[in-house]
Amino acid sequence: MKLKLNREFAMRHGFVALLLAAMGGWFAYDGYVTYPSMTPEALYEQIEHSKPPSPEAAQKVYENAIPRQKQLMGLCFLGSLVVAFGLWRAWRFSFEYDESGFSFGGVRHAFGDVASIDDSRWKKKGIMSLKLSDGRKITLDAWHNTGVEGFREILNGRG
Repeated sequence: MKLKLNREFAMRHGFVALLLAAMGGWFAYDGYVTYPSMTPEALYEQIEHSKPPSPEAAQKVYENAIPRQKQLMGLCFLGSLVVAFGLWRAWRFSFEYDESGFSFGGVRHAFGDVASIDDSRWKKKGIMSLKLSDGRKITLDAWHNTGVEGFREILNGRG
């Protein structure tokens, strides 16, 4: 059996990546188009919902608001990329198993190659870590990929 990307995990993380990208677009539009097209007084009224106490106060808000929108844009786009990268990594994770062993990263292993199993996080998080006799470590997460439970059952049945 080949581990597959968990559909619910993919949908949730894909939605968050798209939401962050859309918010980044919103902040970009405000920072590059909407706010610069307004007078400092108009922008002050839009943000503070009152008349500016002085032209200097309006100018200060104007000078702070535009860079802030651009900073928020950058943070949202960066967050979107981080979430999308994590989703991509989970999608690209290559792990297959059957009754005689498993393959990880294109290398076939026998169950005897597993030196130790750490499933202390299994109950709460559905995560198990394997340490192979060659020193490699493999972390399997049932939230990211479907099929981890079946592998765990086979592995525990052999121990």
